[in-house]
Amino acid sequence: METYDAIMTRRSVGKTTGERPDRETILKLIRAAVAAPNHHLTEPWRFLVLSGSALEEFGEAWATGAEREGKDPAGLKDKALRAPVIIAVIERPKGHLPKVIEIEEHHAVGAAMQNILLAAHEMGLAAMLRTGPAAHIKECHDFIGLGDDELVAGYVYVGYPPEGFTKGPPRKTPAEE
Repeated sequence: METYDAIMTRRSVGKTTGERPDRETILKLIRAAVAAPNHHLTEPWRFLVLSGSALEEFGEAWATGAEREGKDPAGLKDKALRAPVIIAVIERPKGHLPKVIEIEEHHAVGAAMQNILLAAHEMGLAAMLRTGPAAHIKECHDFIGLGDDELVAGYVYVGYPPEGFTKGPPRKTPAEE
């Protein structure tokens, strides 16, 4: 698949089969992520791969945190199980270093996440970037070991698309507009 074709045909795929991509496949996605450009080579990211029982524990943390915040925890445990793998993309901005501009750190992490999504598409995987409440709940932060100088940039859900899957519609607004 050519790069331009991958960019133009990639779509978020929220439904997956239960089949888990193997370790080497997930490592390829992370290798694609760390190939993202980052000014001053700060590498303002780290990645945590959740699968198996870790997904269930993550769902528990999410539900516990939501309940503590007075929100309905129903169904949150299942949200962590929507794909057999979640890659937690954790940003570690280095804006405190000389010459480093913090906004560039955010852009670099965004590029890393896009690289994961494009590589997954090229490899025939289903992938979807999600952020939402789990990116801000203390119990989720504790579960993934988030440091004081880190933030959750997003969670990339990864698996295989179900048989007969069809892609969503193309973007609505043409570039010419």
